[in-house]
Amino acid sequence: MFSLFIGMLAAAAKEKKQLVGLPAYLEKKISITNLQLEETSYIKDQHHQVISEIQTSIHRKSLPKEKIPDFIKKIFILSEDQHFYEHKGVDIPSIGRALFTNIQSQRIEQGASTITQQLARNYLQSYDKTYNRKLQELFYAYALESKRTKEEILADYVNAIYFANGVYGLEAAAEYYFSSSAAKLSQAQLVFLASIPNNPTVYNPIQHFAQTKKRQERLIDLLAANHMLSKKESIQLKKEQIILKLKKTIDLYPDYTAYVEEEFKQLVAEHYGYNKKLQQAATEEEKEKITKQLQQEVAGLYKKGITIETALSKAMQQRAVSSLNNTLALYQVEGAAVVIDHHTHKIIALAAGKHYKKHDFNRSYQAYRQPGSAIKPLLVYAPYLEETKKGIYAKVNAGAYCSGNYCPKNYSGKNYGMVTIEQAFIHSYNTPAVRLLDTIGIEQAFTYLQPFKFQRVSKDDYHLSAAVGGFSIGMTPLELTDAYTSFGNDGMYQKARAILSVKDAKGKEIMKWNDASTSVWSKQTNEKMRKLLQQTVASGTAKKADFPSSYLGAKTGTTNNYKDYWIVGLSNQQTVGVWVGKDQPSNLKAIESQSLHLKIWKNIMNKKNTD
Repeated sequence: MFSLFIGMLAAAAKEKKQLVGLPAYLEKKISITNLQLEETSYIKDQHHQVISEIQTSIHRKSLPKEKIPDFIKKIFILSEDQHFYEHKGVDIPSIGRALFTNIQSQRIEQGASTITQQLARNYLQSYDKTYNRKLQELFYAYALESKRTKEEILADYVNAIYFANGVYGLEAAAEYYFSSSAAKLSQAQLVFLASIPNNPTVYNPIQHFAQTKKRQERLIDLLAANHMLSKKESIQLKKEQIILKLKKTIDLYPDYTAYVEEEFKQLVAEHYGYNKKLQQAATEEEKEKITKQLQQEVAGLYKKGITIETALSKAMQQRAVSSLNNTLALYQVEGAAVVIDHHTHKIIALAAGKHYKKHDFNRSYQAYRQPGSAIKPLLVYAPYLEETKKGIYAKVNAGAYCSGNYCPKNYSGKNYGMVTIEQAFIHSYNTPAVRLLDTIGIEQAFTYLQPFKFQRVSKDDYHLSAAVGGFSIGMTPLELTDAYTSFGNDGMYQKARAILSVKDAKGKEIMKWNDASTSVWSKQTNEKMRKLLQQTVASGTAKKADFPSSYLGAKTGTTNNYKDYWIVGLSNQQTVGVWVGKDQPSNLKAIESQSLHLKIWKNIMNKKNTD
């Protein structure tokens, strides 16, 4: 017996060493550090005004605890958890009463949830009426109470709870139902909103306004009974007329914001190293897996209430879109326009097509088209002037030319003999362009395109016909316009972006582009190119786009069989590109005389122009 007793004592001592208290156990098993409420994210313009609300499954806009009205806190404590400041997350007497009721009815009828438990439920996103879920909720409530102050828990609760119609949190509810911030609501309006979360289906103000109003009045009576309102005040609050002023989801400028969402994905890929992972991936399966991870990363960030600050100019965006829509209204063609502030390297406007709807095919950055003669400044003339150091009045042969079976013709079909580089450029003769490309060498000429990183330009395009825009796939309006910004920056190029920065829900910057600037043309070459572009508008193929200005320069482009019409050019501040054509390329010779692309470009560039 003595030996058995000693053995039991030793075993008990061993077990005791392994025992830990409940707080220590919860500390080890339950982590609340990663608990976060899903929030709405925003896209803002250059003046920090919201232009798009990026919602996932919910709409929530959290308030810091110091900005939550004390009045609403008192209402929720009184109506939901009167012992909030006394318990440690769990109200034992209330649980006992609820458990007794549930046992009698043999089902879960009462929950007796404290404010902390309700907050835990929102974090866990589990609303099943099961004892297992309830136990999990209790543990998380206990953990929350051990890590956060009562004021923090109450603030989180006010930001977490559901106010019907996909709206979560007081601030989002104030905006949605009254088109106002919570800080500007009357006490009657605050009590009205506080009536909803108790049962968002029954007290949905849109569907059951009368029931919501009755609950509001019951809450007002409760406040008066607990001496938080005087009798006179309670009567006045009940009499105050509640008028809903529903706010629509903000989703403006779809042409631009659709691109911002695409650029955000690119920024996330760059910031978190997904681009390197994709480059290192050995198989298509690996690439697919990494791409899926990137999509999940982007979706996760959208749920954290980020703000994407952009360079959008509302005035310029409206002008670009209206110019495109109005000019093309009577024609069965499509178009796109891009506006870049070339000094700041920011995309300030995008027109994606006639009457564009968000997430339709966005022609400004998704339409890869043959550039026609619009490529000549980048691939032919600037490289030629850079390589030879010649002036714009040097002579070049504009006569017939053949290289093997390739015999390009001038647009008019005529041969012009020896002409100046300026004349060949502004009238867009083809044979001189091909000769110049042949002179500097195709390989050498294409090195000048490398800084612009055209996505679909490849070795397959290395042939003489590229001098007049003969590419296997081509480039987008955004790509081509972006490349032209180098002529507005003394030959320096930096990739233009729509996104200025990305901030978290607290306003802290978490990522931005860090693009480097590259020298493409010497200042001497760049100045020559600006003169050639200027003369093209003054007396060349872009003459119809001219208007009084301190500087205007541009190059036009028309592809074989008149399938695409281009103009890309710049003022002292902005670079603008316009493309007109059909999604399924077809001959548009019939509308050539209308010069639709030139009209759009002129309308965008000239604030005073009303043509």
